[in-house]
Amino acid sequence: MTEQFVDTSAFNAAEGLPKTYDPQGTESRWQKLWEDQGAFHPNPDNPGEPFAVVIPPPNVTGSLHMGHAFNTSLIDTIVRFQRLQGKNVLCLPGTDHASIAVQTILEKQLQKEGLNRDKLGRESFLQRAWKWKEESGGQIVGQLRRLGYSVDWKRERFTLDKNLSKAVSTAFVRLHEQGLIYRGEYLVNWCPASGSAVSDLEVEMKEIDGYLWHFRYPLANIPSDSEITHLEVATTRPETMLGDVAVAVNPSDKRYQELVGRFLNLPFTNRDIPIIADDHVDKDFGTGCVKVTPAHDPNDFAIGQRHKLPLITIMNKDGTMNNNAGNFQGLDRFEARKAVVDALQEQGLITKIEPYRHTVPFSDRGKVPVEPLLSTQWFVKMDPLASRCRESFTNGEPRFVPERWGKVYQDWLEGIRDWCISRQLWWGHRIPAWFVISETNNKLTDTTPYVVALSEAEALTLAQKKYGGLVNLQQDEDVLDTWFSSGLWPFSTLGWPDQNSADLARWYPTSTLVTGFDIIFFWVARMTMMAGAFTGKTPFADVYIHGLVRDEQNRKMSKSLGNGIDPLLLIERYGTDALRFALVREVAGAGQDIRLDFDRNKETSATVEASRNFANKLWNATRFALINFGNSLPDVSEPIDMATLKLADRWILSRLMRVNIETLHRFDNYALGEAAKGLYEFAWNDICDWYLELIKRRLTKSKNPTEDELIDRSIAKKVLSKVLSELLIMLHPLMPHLTEELWHAITGVSEKKLLALHTWPCLKNSFLDDGLEDDFSQLFESIRLVRNLRAEAGLKPSQKAPVRFITSNENLVKILTNNEDDIQTLTRAEYVEVLNPDKVKNESSTKALAAVNGDLEVLLPIEGLVDLEGLKTRLANDLEKAEKEISTLKGRLANTNFIQRAPEKVVSECRRNLSEVITQAELISRRLSGLR
Repeated sequence: MTEQFVDTSAFNAAEGLPKTYDPQGTESRWQKLWEDQGAFHPNPDNPGEPFAVVIPPPNVTGSLHMGHAFNTSLIDTIVRFQRLQGKNVLCLPGTDHASIAVQTILEKQLQKEGLNRDKLGRESFLQRAWKWKEESGGQIVGQLRRLGYSVDWKRERFTLDKNLSKAVSTAFVRLHEQGLIYRGEYLVNWCPASGSAVSDLEVEMKEIDGYLWHFRYPLANIPSDSEITHLEVATTRPETMLGDVAVAVNPSDKRYQELVGRFLNLPFTNRDIPIIADDHVDKDFGTGCVKVTPAHDPNDFAIGQRHKLPLITIMNKDGTMNNNAGNFQGLDRFEARKAVVDALQEQGLITKIEPYRHTVPFSDRGKVPVEPLLSTQWFVKMDPLASRCRESFTNGEPRFVPERWGKVYQDWLEGIRDWCISRQLWWGHRIPAWFVISETNNKLTDTTPYVVALSEAEALTLAQKKYGGLVNLQQDEDVLDTWFSSGLWPFSTLGWPDQNSADLARWYPTSTLVTGFDIIFFWVARMTMMAGAFTGKTPFADVYIHGLVRDEQNRKMSKSLGNGIDPLLLIERYGTDALRFALVREVAGAGQDIRLDFDRNKETSATVEASRNFANKLWNATRFALINFGNSLPDVSEPIDMATLKLADRWILSRLMRVNIETLHRFDNYALGEAAKGLYEFAWNDICDWYLELIKRRLTKSKNPTEDELIDRSIAKKVLSKVLSELLIMLHPLMPHLTEELWHAITGVSEKKLLALHTWPCLKNSFLDDGLEDDFSQLFESIRLVRNLRAEAGLKPSQKAPVRFITSNENLVKILTNNEDDIQTLTRAEYVEVLNPDKVKNESSTKALAAVNGDLEVLLPIEGLVDLEGLKTRLANDLEKAEKEISTLKGRLANTNFIQRAPEKVVSECRRNLSEVITQAELISRRLSGLR
């Protein structure tokens, strides 16, 4: 017969793929080819439904961590799948300038050199910052390339790029024109370490062990008949008492009603402070008296506003006490705390000091406790922006996956506080506001008038128009919070505010945002708010929320714990595809954390190694196919005549189509981990463990093949080629480099035609055969039983033993009878018998091992093949060990203290172990009795 093959000319299968898979060489080669061919640089005019993802921009603060590798793997899986669906896909990369983080790094460098930013000057400092960005940003881009990110590097963005800076200034000016940005003195979170205000979201709450100090404030002008001479208050921050302006009690508290309006002496000061009544005070907590320090506590600030109390700041912005602190001036805030307590004790005013574990706000970047301080800052009114998002969310925009994170997002939008957006830094987007300095008033103060504009020239025009011709301008020294520019990321990267941008018109709103749950408030909500304000559209259709990568002890990875894992270490050892596949496969469900094992001494990971083994399995399976194909490859585009197929061919094609359908559904619904597991099982078990074994005899060349043998061999080759090529396409989003290499090898397609830009295998429901798949599942289970019995008996591979299947199930009899040749080959059987139970009742007894599964019994006669007495002894010993373990586990579970005190996870594991050992003991008992 004439076989239909692809002409591969000088292609040699044995030399086409090396014996050993080299991930580094394969990956670097395909990364270069993808980029050289512009594979991921889409044209907005190209056909296909648009699909866009803008990647969460990593900070230019050094190297990537495992969290970046995890996020990258998920995003790239999604976008590669969408390309295979024929969509016009844009995956846009970029990096973030990270104001506080980068400035902190640079100032530490300067400190080591005996310098600081003031000595260096703003211009020189920024030159140094840009140099850092070029080095760090370049390193990060190189690492992202190593991860095989299929992004459009020609459209790479940086949050301080000229066009993105224009977008930031435009956004600021428009919000200011709408009255949504204002400037004023309010209580903010101040980080003394970084010398800047930080937002509520940049504050990390930590539990610490401290003290609660109780002390007295004497009443001023105490009447001789008064029963009360003082009021007692308590605080964890006694140094703030120097800024107290009142003591508050609940208006319904009868103990203090007559004292409201009276005054107290504030120790160490020349001030008397009033006793006021306010509903905020809980009369049942402590003494029912609360010291009020409006300039240093958010709750006290609100009380002060209600009662028109003065604001007395006692602390400088570096955390030292100022001149309002009297004799404590110049002390660091924590030194002042001790000094104030000592002074109160000397005056006999301390009544009690008790250990107290409480929550303290820390600066996420500065890593020190933040200080609530009065400061003149720029703010955004959040409620008008949030109200748009609340309305959009009720209409299903955006859709959160998993759905539960939508409730978290929605709850945060309720009762939201105004956002402090100014930072006392130099690295970042400088605030586009200019103070108007006149000849008569050349001193810059909090009340100095200002103008907001896109440029200094525009600001000068505005100022001259409003204040006269002779004015000088001084731009605000502060920069904007990094999250302000990040909030514009989905549309500023596509060309906004240029409404003529082809990219903006084609790919906005974007399709999917992939991010961790820990920045829903930081970033996701701010993007939806900004997008609503400037584009009137929700910036992405779906928000796929993933969890965190945790270490082998289930701890969150962090620099402070020193438990982070450098992804490049694992890439160098196992390859990018192995790491990516391992990370995605570990995803049990969207939004859940994953645990990555890692041996820190050997710098190895069993999880990633298992994925590398899977890559090797695919490599070897492809080599096996190529060697059997010879110098010409089957044409996978040729239709398959179902009438010519053997049962094994029809079964594997049915499995191929079912896996195709399942994988499509899983990828479409962001069940990426389930997709990876399903493809793994199909490739490893169905193809490699079963189908390849079933067709080996058909592929083996005989010296003088018959016409039927040639036809059968051709069919087996064609089916194997189709199955492998379509498997590689489905696996491509998960393991792009390996699949690109193997797909080209198995199909013979030129490297100019990329798998990355191919189409998903078409669905052919005619291949599906539920009954056949069930039949083969029973067949494989029967073969497993035989193999297990051979292993139990200790038979060598060369030893052949008879196999007897006993069942009255007619369908099972048919399956086993039709596949006797395959069973004999795969179980190394001397012969195979399929018998009815009635037939074996009257037969003479034979020494055999037995196994039962449902209504199938398998007998493996071993008399004369093994040492029966030795086997019985080994099984008896195994049974004795199992029974001892059963006794131990039952005793533990009968112990009331264990059940009540042990963690639920430990108790559940104990119960599970008991069940498994009981099953094992029953199996051993049956095998002992089966030696009859």
